[in-house]
Amino acid sequence: MKRITRAAILFISQGAYAGKAPVAPGTAGTVLGVLLYLWIKELPSWQYALLCILFCVVGTWAAGRAEIILGRRDSPTIVIDEIAGYLVAMYMAPTTWGFIAAGFIFFRVFDVVKPFPLKRLQDIHGGLGVMLDDIGAGIYTCIILHLAAYLLRTV
Repeated sequence: MKRITRAAILFISQGAYAGKAPVAPGTAGTVLGVLLYLWIKELPSWQYALLCILFCVVGTWAAGRAEIILGRRDSPTIVIDEIAGYLVAMYMAPTTWGFIAAGFIFFRVFDVVKPFPLKRLQDIHGGLGVMLDDIGAGIYTCIILHLAAYLLRTV
């Protein structure tokens, strides 16, 4: 693999090297997801959705290639899945600080606990296996945030 391609793959898959954090690289990746969310949260929903899809597709490719480069399956330094997962979690959720924080907390809990069937998705080989459990954690979080927003509107 060419050196520039290798560097680009690691840069993407490791979330601009947030994944090289010495402690809790997944949390560092999610923090990067929060920062990215703050930058794009005002986009129209269709543009936000396209960016989520782009992160998921490019992330799947980069994570798969990074596993080969790093010689390790689902390396903790690969955090593009946390970034994409958090963006999915926040899709059309209220943009208040409370919801941003709740999204962070719920996403991290689902990512760590991996409720059914997320743990099984992680068994899929390659970039798809790296990404799917986090995308699922993002979907679970998104559902909870929208349910909370609905309940708060009706109270």
